[in-house]
Amino acid sequence: MDKHLMDSNGAEPKMNEGKRPERTQIMTTKEIAKYLGVHEMTVYRWLKKGVLPGFKIGGRWRSKKDILDNYLVQKMDK
Repeated sequence: MDKHLMDSNGAEPKMNEGKRPERTQIMTTKEIAKYLGVHEMTVYRWLKKGVLPGFKIGGRWRSKKDILDNYLVQKMDK
């Protein structure tokens, strides 16, 4: 993705049916831990095992907030 398309929060555009693109936040392990109310090491282990959706950028784990939210909703519906 082009650097100029990302905002200062590391968000990238998301198309919204012909409207202006929405921004989705890319979260660090620390932000994910705070968001979920668990320890950062727990988040790291979950990402490494594939329990949570995520990816590595520069050797550090990240997850997109909208993908994480969708994953959590799916898990709650089961």
